[in-house]
Amino acid sequence: MRTTKITIKNLFGITERALDGKSVEITGTNGAGKTSVIDAIRYALTNSSERDYIIRNGENEGEILIETDTGLSINRRKRVNKADYKSIKEGGREVPAPESFLQTIFTPLQLDPVAFTRMTRQEQNRAILDLIEFPWDLNWIREQFGEVPSWVNYEQNILQVLSDIQAENGDYFQERQDTNRDIRNKRAFIEDIAKDIPMGYQADVWEAYDLGGAYRELERLRENNSIIERAKAYRDSYDNKLRGIQANREIAISAAEKSIANEREGILKTIERLEAELKAERAKLPTLDGKLADKTAVAEARHQEALAKLEKDSGTANKYADLEPADLTELSAEANNAEAMKKHLNEYKRMRDMQKELESLSETSAEYTRKIELARELPGEILKTASLPVDGLEVENGIPLIRGLPISNLSDGEKLELCVDVTISKSNALQIILIDGAEKLSDENRNRLYAKCKECGLQFIAARTTNNDEMEVTEL
Repeated sequence: MRTTKITIKNLFGITERALDGKSVEITGTNGAGKTSVIDAIRYALTNSSERDYIIRNGENEGEILIETDTGLSINRRKRVNKADYKSIKEGGREVPAPESFLQTIFTPLQLDPVAFTRMTRQEQNRAILDLIEFPWDLNWIREQFGEVPSWVNYEQNILQVLSDIQAENGDYFQERQDTNRDIRNKRAFIEDIAKDIPMGYQADVWEAYDLGGAYRELERLRENNSIIERAKAYRDSYDNKLRGIQANREIAISAAEKSIANEREGILKTIERLEAELKAERAKLPTLDGKLADKTAVAEARHQEALAKLEKDSGTANKYADLEPADLTELSAEANNAEAMKKHLNEYKRMRDMQKELESLSETSAEYTRKIELARELPGEILKTASLPVDGLEVENGIPLIRGLPISNLSDGEKLELCVDVTISKSNALQIILIDGAEKLSDENRNRLYAKCKECGLQFIAARTTNNDEMEVTEL
């Protein structure tokens, strides 16, 4: 689709200018109006301009009309006191969604190929990738990844979006690194805990084991054994205790007899010495036997009491003395083992909790890996069906390659030819290329670009700054 007529009135610095479908080079000094022609055509196609004032100073309306050999007409008017006007017709009929339609008939590279050569590597890559036609939106992203990754700039083309999703500085990659680090740490913790836990450790058995009950039973058996031992010792000392009790009786009686004998002797002496008190002292004599009987009775009572206690204690001792002490070895070993096993319970539970966390982290890491790999695989799938702007275009890790070379490796001349190739690759594209700042190109690259456009049947409108005060339009 080629232009057959371009009419510009009161736009930018142009009063009125008409062009046909021929290629031209517009020359002149700065301010002569060369770039205004190119800016007006860009404005017609994009409805935007970097200039502050679009309408020519002093006018109320500016207009550009572009007609093509396919029956397409683009009429755009900028007004001061009225709403802007646009009419995009094809075959005499208004085109629905005109701004969207215009986006389909040109590529940004054909509107300023010289600027393309001055872009940074990243900007050039983005410009090429933006030309790849593949229908996608945020719902497509959500279907692929289960979410819309928040760290990605979705104003980029889909291949750069996917490159950012799987990039090493992206959240998926960073989160996977953090998750894998947690996995390694937890595995180390688990191994450290496991080395102190006995092989075949049965946590449920030792958690249910009644260690307190076992120790209470041990204490009961120890007490019972102590009673048995004391009973045996007591019974073995019975005869000695009996002799002691009997000796105590004999000693008490002997002491009583000795005491009475001494008393008797004293009384007799007292009688001899104290005759006057004889009668009184004799009166005491009948009581002495009673006193002796009383003391003897007391001694006998104490004797019987001691015997009774001895027999009682002997009965208790006999109850246990014939018993054998319980063997505490097995229960004591069991309780000691249970106590040792229970000490592992908290660490064992912590280890199991970590193992569950490890499983969850491993699943999370695997999911991050899946998404990263998906973001790496999708470009290849996209390129199988996507519409590519030029032959020989490949994309590797989000970087466009032309016949195996990055865009940054191309010379300026090759980049300009790439802009031409992109323009003619679209069958429905407007076959025109706007070359602003042609003086920035070397003579070789400029002539090479003009020749390439002619060879491909592509109309070009070039603006080149010269020292001529008057603007000149030269057909090429």
